[in-house]
Amino acid sequence: MVNNQEIIEVAHQVFADEIAGLNQVQAQIGDEFCHAVKLILQCTGKVIVSGMGKSGHVGNKIAATLASTGTSAFFMHPAEALHGDLGMIDDNDLLIAISFSGESDELSSILPLVKKRSIPVIAMTGAPQSTLAKLSTVTLSILIDKEACPLNLAPTTSTTATLVLGDALAVALLSIKKFQPKDFALSHPGGSLGRKLLTTVADIMHSGDRLPKVVSGTSLKQVVVEISAKGLGVVGVVDANDKLVGVITDGDLRRAFDKDVEMSSLVADDVMGKNPLTMSIDAMAVDAVKIMNEKSISSFLVTDANGVLVGAFNLHDLFKAKLI
Repeated sequence: MVNNQEIIEVAHQVFADEIAGLNQVQAQIGDEFCHAVKLILQCTGKVIVSGMGKSGHVGNKIAATLASTGTSAFFMHPAEALHGDLGMIDDNDLLIAISFSGESDELSSILPLVKKRSIPVIAMTGAPQSTLAKLSTVTLSILIDKEACPLNLAPTTSTTATLVLGDALAVALLSIKKFQPKDFALSHPGGSLGRKLLTTVADIMHSGDRLPKVVSGTSLKQVVVEISAKGLGVVGVVDANDKLVGVITDGDLRRAFDKDVEMSSLVADDVMGKNPLTMSIDAMAVDAVKIMNEKSISSFLVTDANGVLVGAFNLHDLFKAKLI
């Protein structure tokens, strides 16, 4: 029967070995790393990442991270490159080649062809005297003392170190380019972050015939008809030029009905709230969520730069847009 404590000790040792390896690679970061970052910044084409086996799997992730943080990049399988995919590389591109031994046959076969075209090559290797290192423009060391594998065979610590080094490149580039959350969202429009950072009020608001709107002086009966027909729980009151002058909510109507007054004599102006809280058409929709929570309101009117009522939305619209 396997002892739980023994399993936990193995896991702890893996963490310890990999952390030690990361510390070792971190200590080797210096001018070569800076050179690599500057080469990528100067690249006017794409960054192609390539590697075989486990290095290839890590390279795929590095390429994806670069691409999502503002550096045009993709992964190229070195074996496929030998059979036509080398045509993916243009003269203004840059190659990141990954091989811990630095002697991958596939990479070694394509590097002379790449170098012949004066394409810069950034090597990630644990062997500074290897073929890969000698054929590269700059070499980033992923040299470690041992793998976390007790047999010191399975790529474990070395692949982790390569992955983190790739992250370091991506983040350094991101910082220098002053990459912003909105830039990140443009690469992730389908995710929740993309929706939050890209969805504007204009994307979710009701406008045109769907906009709940009445003109100043409209009878309260017509206000009720309008607010019921549009189903947003709110109606904007505008002047003759469509400029917003007030707002009426379901709550305003209930409070009006509770008063001992002749309802048929009331008009929109008698029950509307003046100086209503509004949002501009180009405002970020996610900002409305915060304001709604703070002000305990469930709907918003939208105006243009001239104060003209152009739209309206409520909590349900924010739910539909998956912003809350």
